[in-house]
Amino acid sequence: MSRPVPLFPLFAELETLEGVGAKTARAFAALGVARPKDLLFLLPHSAVDRSRKASVREVVPPCTVTVEVEVGLHQPPRTKGRPYRIFVRDQMLEFQLVFFHARADYLQKLLPTGQRRLVSGKVELFDGIAQMVHPDHVLRPEEAAELPEFEPVYPLTAGITQKLVAKAVAGALRRVPELPEWIDGPLLAREGWPGWNRALCEIHAPAGAADLALTAPARQRLAYDEMFAHQVTLALARATLRRAKGQVTRGNGVLQAKVLKSLPYAPTGAQTRALAEIAQDMENPLRMNRLLQGDVGAGKTLVAFLALLIAVEAGGQGVMMAPTEILARQHHEGLAPLAAAAGVRLDLLTGRDKGAERAAKLAALADGRLQILVGTHAVFQKDVAFHDLRLAVVDEQHRFGVAQRMELGAKGAAADVLVMTATPIPRSLALASYGDMDVSVLDEKPAGRKPIRTALISDARMEEVVGHLIRAVAEGRQVYWVCPLVEESELVDYASAEERFASLRAVLGEVVGLVHGQMPPAEKDAAMARFVAGDTKVLVATTVIEVGVNVPNASIMVIERAEIFGLAQLHQLRGRVGRGTADSTCLLLYQAPLSETAERRLKVIRDSEDGFRIAEEDLAIRGAGDLIGTAQSGLPRFRVADLERQAGLMAVAQTDARRLLADDPGLTGPRGKAVRFLLWLLDQDRAIRLISVG
Repeated sequence: MSRPVPLFPLFAELETLEGVGAKTARAFAALGVARPKDLLFLLPHSAVDRSRKASVREVVPPCTVTVEVEVGLHQPPRTKGRPYRIFVRDQMLEFQLVFFHARADYLQKLLPTGQRRLVSGKVELFDGIAQMVHPDHVLRPEEAAELPEFEPVYPLTAGITQKLVAKAVAGALRRVPELPEWIDGPLLAREGWPGWNRALCEIHAPAGAADLALTAPARQRLAYDEMFAHQVTLALARATLRRAKGQVTRGNGVLQAKVLKSLPYAPTGAQTRALAEIAQDMENPLRMNRLLQGDVGAGKTLVAFLALLIAVEAGGQGVMMAPTEILARQHHEGLAPLAAAAGVRLDLLTGRDKGAERAAKLAALADGRLQILVGTHAVFQKDVAFHDLRLAVVDEQHRFGVAQRMELGAKGAAADVLVMTATPIPRSLALASYGDMDVSVLDEKPAGRKPIRTALISDARMEEVVGHLIRAVAEGRQVYWVCPLVEESELVDYASAEERFASLRAVLGEVVGLVHGQMPPAEKDAAMARFVAGDTKVLVATTVIEVGVNVPNASIMVIERAEIFGLAQLHQLRGRVGRGTADSTCLLLYQAPLSETAERRLKVIRDSEDGFRIAEEDLAIRGAGDLIGTAQSGLPRFRVADLERQAGLMAVAQTDARRLLADDPGLTGPRGKAVRFLLWLLDQDRAIRLISVG
């Protein structure tokens, strides 16, 4: 699909704009500006009030002021390095314009004695005398209209000035064509947003501070355009995945019933609901592409396993993929008793499998004897062939992008895909990262899960905490003691854990164990095994335990220097206890004094066990990029939209995009054609390729 002709001027080289040369164009690249259209979305972050005053007397320095003056005496510097002064007079006051390193002939031409000029700049008092150092603007009275009353302030980078950006933006705005409206009419009317052209003009020529706020209609409209374009791309990806014909996979419930009967508890309402949504998707002839989102301990694994059994009941196979070998092994161990109860053959495939053993597993997969496979991304390799793959479950500790999800689907003729994530993601972010998927949420804790008591304790009370531990261990309880990664370097982290290990061992003796990132894997596994078996009562660890380990008897979690951990991390760590029948406690040890943010974070954890609420707070405190590590977040880079504060718009954009594509899958109708312009303007090349393919 080629770029529409009306957009050509906006996609020309930057140097085609007046006042932009090759050097300036290179400098602009640092601001993410490569084409004239990029200038349209380089928004001012603030503005300077340049409304006319009669005299400097009317303001309280230091501040920016714009006045008309009569130019008086020039006073060149007597010695090198001194400033050049020009005396000027407005209606009520004489003051000085001050210039450093300026050429006299240039200043005499700019400000000729006896003439009137409009000057605008920052006025400050020095020894009681008002001075304006290097005015921002000097204009003839007849040019006064060129100076906006409220001048936008743009982000800058080396080699770029405000004047330069303003001139370039003005040049880009002159090239904006009249384009058809791509926002849904009723939505536009309901929100009272301006059209696209007017929104751009308003945002680059604000009339007051209100025009720069996130709530300004022009700004909201442009933010919506951005979110909508992103959601159209995701909806197109979703439609492409779904267009790939799926298979009808209908279970008979026999194997599921065996597993449920073997469990000591009944599934929660949320688990039953999620499984019903998955079963319905699998029965549908379109490809399933669903996200199963649940908090620590909400029972995602059981739901995923029952879904895999639907595939087996229908005569097919299932695969569950984990990002690391440790997690794959853990899934395998956790699922083995369930598979035994159902009488289903389950096996593990990792990079470690070699030779005859690997060949035997592959043969069993290829002829269908092996019904459920658990593995790492080793299951992606060329020689791994399934007899009839119906469902792929991806345990997403790492972020699995849209591309990999499509690749995984390609393994089976048309396998359904279920992605599990244990990170509760606020709705706006889930929509931004997973908008191409349907979402099932597990928002209830399984029965028998007791609340965890969480307390904040200053590390000045360390002796008290250790005393508490001695009693707990005597009662047969088990304890995690987490030490912080003080710095990125493993050595330092390891020092803090070693030190704590030594001090606790001195008090408690042999029952204290240690695991940290520097240990050889075999040693780490052995240390963990001793804790699981109950030989070790207190496990001193760095954050290596955050993922996945299940020790039901561990009921106390101590987190040292809790204030330097992120909220999500604290929540994940706390989720390691409270898995058994005993009452559990989590002690957050902090070093006083706490910063305001750290205190807010720790109180959120203390007062809530709801991962979704914690994630919403985390988003408010840290921002979207930090929340899931911008580098690997797969989150779109928005230039106008603010995911934290405009979260509501994202949900509207998703509904709108899906509805549009349901009515006009090829974007060939009047609104669809308008949306194509938007996709080009916002660099949604992937979407454009997906339409062309479709």
